[in-house]
Amino acid sequence: MALLELSAHYSSGEPLQIRQIANQQNIPDRYLEQLLATLRRAGFVRSQRGAKGGYQLTREPWKITLLEVICCIEGLETQAEPEMIPKTAEGAVVCEVWQESRQAAEAILQKYSLQDLVDRRDAKRQIDLMYYI
Repeated sequence: MALLELSAHYSSGEPLQIRQIANQQNIPDRYLEQLLATLRRAGFVRSQRGAKGGYQLTREPWKITLLEVICCIEGLETQAEPEMIPKTAEGAVVCEVWQESRQAAEAILQKYSLQDLVDRRDAKRQIDLMYYI
């Protein structure tokens, strides 16, 4: 949600302060600080100090995929198999389906960028604003 705010304001070139993002997205300040620190270390955002400081994306929002973000935040491992599944024929079948489902999810997350989410959000907001008589 924080990255959506930063993406929506990307074209302005102005950084957003944690307080602004937290208020807009109803995210606790402390959690947002930790999240933005993780994203900064991974190179998704940069911080600027001072009265006019805040956070900005380091790349264009249409060049950042959801898969990249989720891998950064959640540490998504593509080859991970469920540990509790026994090494049997049944377990092998379950692992195959598990891998197939992960690959499908990753393909979808790779397909969408932050800009795609901003565009979809804006379209939903427009629909919500329509007035029908």
